[in-house]
Amino acid sequence: MEKITFVPDGGEAVDFYVLEQTTIGGVNYILVTDAEEDEEGEAYILKDMSNAEAEERVYSMVEDDTEFDAVSAVFENILEDIDLI
Repeated sequence: MEKITFVPDGGEAVDFYVLEQTTIGGVNYILVTDAEEDEEGEAYILKDMSNAEAEERVYSMVEDDTEFDAVSAVFENILEDIDLI
């Protein structure tokens, strides 16, 4: 499982583990968790906000309910054993 470090503005760095990724309407999304492989943790959907030329990716949490519902439905179809709420 790939590990990425998320550094919120003005906050401390947090490690996430990438469960899956998808592209919808030209926008990249990743499904991440804060727990390692055999542990239970929280899952988050992050949206790639980077421009195409950027060396580092910039992600933000998906907060819009409509967007979250649409993207979570795609991830639920990809990962049949997961339920996102």
